Formats: sequence, C-alpha cells, structure tokens
Amino acid sequence: MTEYDVLELKRAVNEAGADFWIDGGWGVDALLGEQTRPHADLDIALEGKDEQVIKQVFTTMGFKDVPRDDTRPWNYVLGDDKGRQLDFHIVNLDANGNGIYGPPENGQMYPAAAFTGEGKIGGQKVKCISPKVMVSFHSGYTLKEKDYHDVKALCDKFGIPLPEEYTRFEAK
Repeated sequence: MTEYDVLELKRAVNEAGADFWIDGGWGVDALLGEQTRPHADLDIALEGKDEQVIKQVFTTMGFKDVPRDDTRPWNYVLGDDKGRQLDFHIVNLDANGNGIYGPPENGQMYPAAAFTGEGKIGGQKVKCISPKVMVSFHSGYTLKEKDYHDVKALCDKFGIPLPEEYTRFEAK
C-alpha cells in the first residue's frame, strides 16, 4: 500500500461525501508526517453510518471481501487484484463522541480523543487516530519490532512516555 494508493482511496471516499480516520501503520506515519516503513495494508476507522458508502466506493474500485478467521461485522478486510488491502474498523459514536467498536456489551471503543488526530501523507492533511490513543492501541498483544519502531517514534515526537512493555526492545 503506497502513499499514492492511500491518497487515491481517501480522495475517492471524500468525493462520495464520506470520510474515515487513518489508523494502524499509515496512521503512525501520518502523525509523523512521513512514511517510515512499507505498509501491507491501510487500516481505517469509520463511522457505521458511512460504511455502505465507503464499501461501495471501494467495491467499484475492484475491492472485494478477503476471507479471514477473525472477520466480524465491525472488522473485516477488503482486497484488490493489485494486492492492496483495507482493514475496516467500524465504530458508532455515542453521545460523548466515543466510537463504540462492536457490540456495546464487549466494552471495546475508541475514546473520543482518538478522533482528534491530524497528520500528513504526501504533504496532504489527513484525519487519523491521535498520538496518545495510537500508542495505547499498540499494546495488549505479542509485540513485534515494527510495533516498537512505531511507538518509539510517536513517543519521541509527541513527548509520550514509552509504555513499560516496550522497554525490552530498549535493551537490544
């Protein structure tokens, strides 16, 4: 997934009257203002009310469902013949602006502060998940070197303390 791809996909969605927040690796790079590593996919957080419009835009562009064991109605992947993949994270905003992720009883959400991030890709402003929330989302699973790279860069740029679970990478 190249910088050009991200901007092309974002432009197509915006032209259809919808929008999304860039999440994941591209979200990190947007916050940093430059691409720091290759990305296999584009993670997007979007409101449930925009899901059908956004999915239709991508379907028209040749994307289709990618079967996976972890597919859920609020989190699934679309892919195209060029090998590009879009990882959908669908939220429904509550009265406080929190993005409820999946069934409310699961207790998973994007806090309202998540939707305040702004970054740049290819010199163009984009909405993305905020730095502090992005760092918090990079925890609670088996961490890889790329996770450390992303989190360390965000912490350094935005003055966020490095989470304890990342200190093992510091010893290397």
